[in-house]
Amino acid sequence: MRPFVTLGVLALIAVVLAYVRLAMRVDTLEAELAGRRPSLSGSVGGPLPKTKIVVAPPVIPRAELSDLEKSNIALFSSRSKSVVHITTVTLQQDLFQRNTLEVPQGMGSGFIWDTQGHIVTNYHVIRDAHAARVTLPDHTVREAKLVGKSARNDIAVLRIDANVELSPIVVGSSNDLSVGQQVFAIGSPFGLDTTLSTGIISGLGREIEGQLGLPIHGAIQTDAAINPGNSGGPLLDSSGRLIGMNTSILSPSGASAGVGFAVPVETIARAVPELIEYGREVRPTLGVQFAADSITRHFGMKGALVLEVAPESPAAKAGLHPTRREIATGRIVLGDVIASLDKKPIESTADLYLALETYKAGDHVQLGIFREGKLSEVEIELASNVNQ
Repeated sequence: MRPFVTLGVLALIAVVLAYVRLAMRVDTLEAELAGRRPSLSGSVGGPLPKTKIVVAPPVIPRAELSDLEKSNIALFSSRSKSVVHITTVTLQQDLFQRNTLEVPQGMGSGFIWDTQGHIVTNYHVIRDAHAARVTLPDHTVREAKLVGKSARNDIAVLRIDANVELSPIVVGSSNDLSVGQQVFAIGSPFGLDTTLSTGIISGLGREIEGQLGLPIHGAIQTDAAINPGNSGGPLLDSSGRLIGMNTSILSPSGASAGVGFAVPVETIARAVPELIEYGREVRPTLGVQFAADSITRHFGMKGALVLEVAPESPAAKAGLHPTRREIATGRIVLGDVIASLDKKPIESTADLYLALETYKAGDHVQLGIFREGKLSEVEIELASNVNQ
């Protein structure tokens, strides 16, 4: 038994020695690591400093809001209830399953016109859309129907079911505005609904191009931030009254560059009731379809070339000639070219449309026309376009 005990003791001693060596090696490694450990002061070695408790600085109570801030807050709180967000959708066919799907087309802003559910926005916001949806200030979404549109002045009227309480916009005037006057724009720039931006009136009496290529007169220029999605939203004065509808911007990047334009409220207030009642603006008409100005210029002429004449129209009753093709020879015979209206020169169809806007249905006008190279005059009684 003695040799067995001796070997056991030796084995136990060897295990203890190995454990001691391992412990010494661990202590050596820790010492080496401690020697290379940087301190918070930037030096190498030494014990870590004691942890300090960092106390946050005290919160300073807010000072009283200025009168201007209170006024801005009150204006936004009351007038944002009249502003809506508009999204449009179009139809797209699935090429694989042959299904017709609704896909988003665009977005814009609008404002509540009356308690009957009429919503005013820009025509270009809903142009070519299959459907439009209106998000009210309480974030409920309503389907909207198109009531009327004026591509001429970039105005459209939608209608939603008025089974909820609506807060119509307060209508002001744009005839007594001054450059430097403070203005407010509320809308949905980049889809961020109910966004307020402020600025001043930078210019008055501007001309901006409408959807038909005709100028919109009397536009308001502002440096308030207007971005994609603001179109159709209200421009307000410091009393919260509607003075214009944000319509376009002048920018190389497509985002606000401090030059925005709004359709004046006088134009809106005149057009909207007509759009609600008739679906379009009431204007005097000749009952004529004109050729493109490029075609007129191609033949070396200035004026408005008559392409078609509607039956029983003022132009038909006055004997205006349309453009036609001879059956026997196939030769195109140009129609009459309107060169003047009440002695005022007409060089394009745009000139003629703008000149007619100063008249009303029932007025008599003198047209100067070129027919087969000869100038003559005819008298025409203007009719209303709602009867066409």
